[in-house]
Amino acid sequence: MSDSQDQMEGAPLIKPSSTDHPLYDSVVEACRTVYDPEIPVNIFDLGLIYTIEIDQENAVNVIMSLTAPGCPVAGEMPGWIQEAVAPVAGVKDVDVEITWDPPWGMDMMSDEARLELGFM
Repeated sequence: MSDSQDQMEGAPLIKPSSTDHPLYDSVVEACRTVYDPEIPVNIFDLGLIYTIEIDQENAVNVIMSLTAPGCPVAGEMPGWIQEAVAPVAGVKDVDVEITWDPPWGMDMMSDEARLELGFM
């Protein structure tokens, strides 16, 4: 086994968020205002927001997924996130990217979302 494979072992599939950034909680709250049109739960609690990265200049990079590749609003959802996060005081720039790795699963939902959808 090569060294590069060793280093990948145990690496998180989902990039860590900038949870210690002062704007993090405000950005999360903004993400919670966006809903998947087919599910009555916000996309943050659904677990569709994988990473919220905020740099020193307050540029926000959101890495998200969708419940399914054929999601009818796949093309619109990143724009909704951008529109929700951009007005947050202090945010300089917002970039939203979609990833399918790892694929979204119900285990990524918060307890609140599971309760709301009757899975608990």
